Amino acid sequence: MIKVFFLIFEPGVAWEKIAQAKRGFAYITLVHLLPLILIGTALESWGLHIHGKIQRFQIDKPFSTQEIVTFESIQFVTFFAVVFVTALMVYKISQTFQDRLNFLQAFTTVAYGFSPLFLFHFLDASAAMHPAVPWLIGIGLVIWVLYQGIPRVMQPDPTHAFGVYLSTVIVVILTSALARVITGLYLLGYMDLQHSWLSRKLSHLFSY
Repeated sequence: MIKVFFLIFEPGVAWEKIAQAKRGFAYITLVHLLPLILIGTALESWGLHIHGKIQRFQIDKPFSTQEIVTFESIQFVTFFAVVFVTALMVYKISQTFQDRLNFLQAFTTVAYGFSPLFLFHFLDASAAMHPAVPWLIGIGLVIWVLYQGIPRVMQPDPTHAFGVYLSTVIVVILTSALARVITGLYLLGYMDLQHSWLSRKLSHLFSY
């Protein structure tokens, strides 16, 4: 998780080390992504249980355990799906610029590039924090971090570098914004997961 701060404050050095390390899917997922997402999930769960969330200009009562489990389970899976789907889209799009790129390079860039967004997800533990604020701060830093990382990890041809960067940024913004809209609507009280299919399944599971 410390690497997130290096990516923000010393992106050049951090990306050079990432590129040289050439970590695999398991390491990046289990050592980097999983702890970062789990900590954010735990903090937000605690905040929802203790403080609730401002919904429609009023502080809602603390969320029930079932509501928290349902929402955080969906969000947890969504975060991972966003990373893998984004990496796949970046890989496919980037192949139109250079055919020597492999999926691990695209996944490494996206997984580490998303780090600031997952870091600022910690702010969602606050009841007064609007869901759009952490996303806006995080995505701004993601755009900056990717600018430093794409040339070092994906290594596009100089003539295609800006095209690869711009395509990646567009995909990252679209996929993360879609996930934020879905989760944000629930936090703001505009979506009901209480009676969803997943909620019923989770309720049945934890009843044993």
